[in-house]
Amino acid sequence: MKRMVDASRAEEGCIEYVYAEDVLEPGLIHVKERWNGQAELDRHFASKHIAEWRAAWSGLEISDRNLFVYDVDEPRRT
Repeated sequence: MKRMVDASRAEEGCIEYVYAEDVLEPGLIHVKERWNGQAELDRHFASKHIAEWRAAWSGLEISDRNLFVYDVDEPRRT
């Protein structure tokens, strides 16, 4: 996971890339990513380290994946 985070953060256009374990459901990992735009996200999905990460899933007991992409203009504090 550290290699994946490091490689993703090094990609052009990556603003934020983090993993966090759910405090109420141990073993459930949340991934938060922010990218400069769709082109950067598309390059990320096509990267070598993503392919290697996906190939390793069975050995890591990753059983499910729910991916949602949101378009957001600018963040603002409330």
